[in-house]
Amino acid sequence: MQRFMTTTALVFAGALLLSGCATSGSGDAASTSAKDGCDTIRSEVRNVSNGAQNTLATATDAAETKTYLEGLEDRVDALDEQAGDDTKVEDALEGLKAALGDAADYAATIPADGTQDPEALAAQQTAIQTAANEVNTACAA
Repeated sequence: MQRFMTTTALVFAGALLLSGCATSGSGDAASTSAKDGCDTIRSEVRNVSNGAQNTLATATDAAETKTYLEGLEDRVDALDEQAGDDTKVEDALEGLKAALGDAADYAATIPADGTQDPEALAAQQTAIQTAANEVNTACAA
């Protein structure tokens, strides 16, 4: 009789365990996948934002800086795949891409001696940081 009770308890425990995995497992996997995608996006956006701002701050060659910033736009384009069907994140990524495009246009105007208007530089850096923050906010939503 003891053996029958143990076997029955194990069968019921197994059934509960399997049904719990079947009902919440797919949702957990989807949310984990979305979380991983957002973690990847946040990390890459942080790297892009920091790289763009630092490059602008230390720019001495207008053409080289412009080329670098345009390369960062390509990296942001690649993040669209990570966003999946999340239009808020996609829109925020487009905003970051636009800020990088504006910064690349600004970089083309940097004089040969590398001196920059501090206010214009700050405006570009602020626009990039704001756009990066919007991506992070959209991803967290």
